[in-house]
Amino acid sequence: MFSAFHHGFRIALGLTMAVSFFLFTSCIKKETFPDIPEIAYLGFTSLPDSGKAVTTGILTISFKDGNGDIGLNPGDTLPPFNKNGNYYYNYVIDYYEKQMGTYVKITLDPPYNARIPYLTPDDPNKSIKGYIVDTLQLNPKPLYDTIKFKFYIYDRALNKSNVDSTPPIILRRP
Repeated sequence: MFSAFHHGFRIALGLTMAVSFFLFTSCIKKETFPDIPEIAYLGFTSLPDSGKAVTTGILTISFKDGNGDIGLNPGDTLPPFNKNGNYYYNYVIDYYEKQMGTYVKITLDPPYNARIPYLTPDDPNKSIKGYIVDTLQLNPKPLYDTIKFKFYIYDRALNKSNVDSTPPIILRRP
């Protein structure tokens, strides 16, 4: 049996929850960050194929930016974001192999670099933070079994973030 009392109680509870939510959210301080982007390495997951060779890896990083000018639209191809320009890719990933005890940067074609899509929030507070998860196809038959990646991002004002890297990644050979 459902009476008018129960219905009134749900409305009062709803108003109480709405007022509590308003008070709670109005007390939350908006996060602020520097306008130059910051990144941090979070993890690398090696994915072996059926023969136990690591052929794919998943790189995860975090980012934050105070004015939220991270990412490019597909049409952002005029200088300095033109195809052959230094800022076409706003997520740069450099590949290194450990050769004779020293990490050597290897130029890949195509590179692991990527274009982060436009992420600026539609909000007066433009501060933004998040994660980038990128799947990388690795050489299935590497000459050297230890690699690492160094990476950084650019914002639309061409501010370069800090450079971070993975720890050594040991590739298993079948």
